[in-house]
Amino acid sequence: MFKNALLLAALLLPACFANADEFKVGELKISHPWSQELPSNAPTVAAYFVIHNPGTTADRLTGVDSPIAGKAELHEHVMQLDLMKMQQVASVDVPAGGEVRFAPMAYHVMLLDLKDRSLLQDGKHFPLTLHFAKAGAVTVEVSVQKQPPAGTDEMSHMDHAHAQ
Repeated sequence: MFKNALLLAALLLPACFANADEFKVGELKISHPWSQELPSNAPTVAAYFVIHNPGTTADRLTGVDSPIAGKAELHEHVMQLDLMKMQQVASVDVPAGGEVRFAPMAYHVMLLDLKDRSLLQDGKHFPLTLHFAKAGAVTVEVSVQKQPPAGTDEMSHMDHAHAQ
């Protein structure tokens, strides 16, 4: 009996880890929240993730907050006069049956007035709460990484203040 329980636990363990960086609220799924480790004197840090909406109803991300920052804002990169600029947005639409990627050089969350820098080191995690118009709020754990995950733009936000 003990061997059967141990075998079952061993078989289920990979499934638990496979979803360790996925969070749900309503029909929305938020996957792979991450942030890149920056120097300790960086004035801001950015957070990234993917919002999946397999449902038939569109939603909207209306705001974000985190206890590690005095202020959290939704931002996007836009091309203006042959120059890539960053600007704050009030909300981000999440289409029904679609997804929205928060990534370097795209939508992202900017955390300003940083309070707890101890959580901004490689291997650490920090909470980020996403507020949706219909689905409600969900808190995700953002994984801090020395390098961006494979397949993402490697441009960091170290010179964010200069891009405005």
